[in-house]
Amino acid sequence: MTELDRETAVDRLEELVETVDRETMPVPVREIWVYGDLALGVDPVERLDVYLTKDLLFGQATDEAQTLDSELGVEGVGETVRTEWAREHPEFVTANPSGHVAPEKCLAEHLLAEGESIHLEVCNASFEDNVTRRLEGSLAREDYEHVLDPRGVCLWIDGRRSAEAFEKLRAGEYVFPTLVGALEQLGADENEATAAAETVNDRRERQDGTTVRGDVL
Repeated sequence: MTELDRETAVDRLEELVETVDRETMPVPVREIWVYGDLALGVDPVERLDVYLTKDLLFGQATDEAQTLDSELGVEGVGETVRTEWAREHPEFVTANPSGHVAPEKCLAEHLLAEGESIHLEVCNASFEDNVTRRLEGSLAREDYEHVLDPRGVCLWIDGRRSAEAFEKLRAGEYVFPTLVGALEQLGADENEATAAAETVNDRRERQDGTTVRGDVL
């Protein structure tokens, strides 16, 4: 597994934020967060954990979108990803096993290099809202596989970049509780928080290279 020193990891995050800010994305992006090792001050960083909040697209299919669907052998251009983006970046259009265009996979193709040690979480809900909802669902099911580490830093929101966030990341100035403590603060009891934290850590150990997960709430 390739490790990044803190400075290089923050540089990579800045590059990612600049790309989202500057270029047309498959879907509108509203928030960018980093969580996990870099937010916790770990150096070097084994993986970057990045969270994107995106908007959903509805009812934007056009004749051009249907033509692109046919040419690319997919479904959903103009409905789940922007038509103009698919026209400009056909090489990044990626579908799920059923053949429907997957926005989270398209974002990963556009933003990440093949094999990068980055995990990308994509959802229509904000980071904080998704953290809470996924923990509540996990506690109800007693299944912690989808718990999201709540210790995150907002880097960019609605076109506004947080210079302070990047400065603090470079200096390792953020102070967070342990994962168990953070989950307890969100309502898990000690046993639940411990089990959830172990599951989160085990999942991260299994991840390698570029990974992506899409979620809709």
